[in-house]
Amino acid sequence: MSELVARTGRHQQRYEGGCRLVAGCIPYRYRNSVESNGAASEKIVEVLMINSTSGPGLLFPKGGWENDETVEEAALREALEEAGVRGELKHFLGCYMFKSKTLQDESCPEGLCKAAMFALLVKEELSSWPEQSTRRRSWLAIPEAIVSCRHPWMRKALEEGFSKWHDDHLRNTSKEEEDIHIS
Repeated sequence: MSELVARTGRHQQRYEGGCRLVAGCIPYRYRNSVESNGAASEKIVEVLMINSTSGPGLLFPKGGWENDETVEEAALREALEEAGVRGELKHFLGCYMFKSKTLQDESCPEGLCKAAMFALLVKEELSSWPEQSTRRRSWLAIPEAIVSCRHPWMRKALEEGFSKWHDDHLRNTSKEEEDIHIS
C-alpha cells in the first residue's frame, strides 16, 4: 500500500473566467530499439498513459490545480498520484480547453476546463502510488498513443504539443551535437 495519499475534493480548486483550471503532463521516456541481430539502433520515445476510471480509452495524468501550488507543482503531483511517476518538467506544451461531462459544479456549471499541459521526462517509476488500485500504466509509442487517446483534446496535446516540441527538440539537439563536432 502507498504511503502517499491523493488529494481529493474541490475546496482549494482554482477557477478562472468560468473554467476549472487543470494541470497535467505527458510523461515520456526513451527506449533503445533492438535490431534483428541484437544490436541497439535508435532511441524510441514512449509516452505513459493511464486507464480512465470512467470508461474506455487511455489518458495522460491530469487534475485540478489547487490554490496552494504552482501549475508546475500541480502537474508533478498529478503524475505522482495517478501514474506513480516522478520526473522533470521539460517544456510547457500549451493550454487545452475541454468540457467535462462529469465534473460540473457551482463555480463551473458548464463543466468547462482549461488544462495546462507539460512534457515530463520520467526519472522514476514507483512500485506503489496513491491511485494504483484504480489505475493501470501503459508505455506506448506515439502512433499507438494517438489512437488510444480517449479525449480529442489530449490527442491534440500529444500531436500538436508534445510531438512538435519533441521533434524540434531532437532536431536542435542533433544540430548542437554537429556544431560541437565541427568546432
